[in-house]
Amino acid sequence: MQHVTPDRILLVDDDREIRDLLVTYLTKNGMQVVAVPTGRHMRAALEESGPFDLVILDLMLPGDDGLALTRDLRAGKHKATPILMLTARGDEADRILGLEMGADDYLAKPFAARELLARIRSVLRRTRMLPPNMRSTDEAPVLAFGDWRLDTIERHLVDAEGVVVSLSGAEYRLLRVFVDHPQKVLSRDQLLTRTQGREAELFERSIDLLVSRLRQRLRDDAREPRYIKTVRSEGYVFSMQVEGQDR
Repeated sequence: MQHVTPDRILLVDDDREIRDLLVTYLTKNGMQVVAVPTGRHMRAALEESGPFDLVILDLMLPGDDGLALTRDLRAGKHKATPILMLTARGDEADRILGLEMGADDYLAKPFAARELLARIRSVLRRTRMLPPNMRSTDEAPVLAFGDWRLDTIERHLVDAEGVVVSLSGAEYRLLRVFVDHPQKVLSRDQLLTRTQGREAELFERSIDLLVSRLRQRLRDDAREPRYIKTVRSEGYVFSMQVEGQDR
């Protein structure tokens, strides 16, 4: 019988009862779980026990909250690790902000353990739909193309005159997929999976709107684009050469 390596989950929640309950439940369902109470402990676990297949991150934490930790994860060497955010807040804006910063999914408390398990499996399945060469890899801190430089630490664009152009989380993730794979035709399904997670299932054409927004950031003429070209019936291709640089 073929040996299956268990999925490794890092759970970050300051509620000990929730940690104990989820560790027991997820372990019974074949996962290896490391549970910690704060962002400081999360960083230590990533260094000492990583890598992990997925991070479950509570929004409300002492010290650095889940939004700050999501931003840090997406800017560091663990940027490709999927994040599932837990939130007790009723404000939809917090959930949207979490997704914009790079979370792959969210689940509002209180929740059933089996729903969390289903979300974990769904996020992992979407992530693994991408072939290995479609997953984010560590690159130079600055990626240069055409008239632009993309600062992968600060997650913004800089034009030829040094003017900074801000990007939303979704815009940055889409641009990273493009610049990581220049001159390759990428389907809408591949781009949706990487940039929008579960929302992709609800808005199949939303990638076109996101590409349109990114073209505006790049000052790219949609009728005669220099950077992102449409390939009829297939998807999009980033047509520029990309060069890694130091900051």
